[in-house]
Amino acid sequence: MSRRCVISRKGVQTGNNVSHANNKTRRRFLPNLQETSVLSDALNQMVRIRVSTRGLKTIEHNGGIDAFLMSVSDGKLSSEALRLKRRIRRALENQPAA
Repeated sequence: MSRRCVISRKGVQTGNNVSHANNKTRRRFLPNLQETSVLSDALNQMVRIRVSTRGLKTIEHNGGIDAFLMSVSDGKLSSEALRLKRRIRRALENQPAA
């Protein structure tokens, strides 16, 4: 499992530890990923995703996982998010019109 956010696509970055004597050693900056369950209204169930805290805030700002995925173009989403978007789209199409 890669250390990459499903929503924001944030990943590992690299840099240097710099000591007081200005010695440089390589290090990794890991994203703050959380394994969380998000409620999908269209699927009527909880969906488990691995998302960064910034991605979680983005989902909430856009009104939930369904609204966020439908508003974002397919090119900006990871393969896991695209699969979820297809499931949500299929569920929305099968719902009776109110």
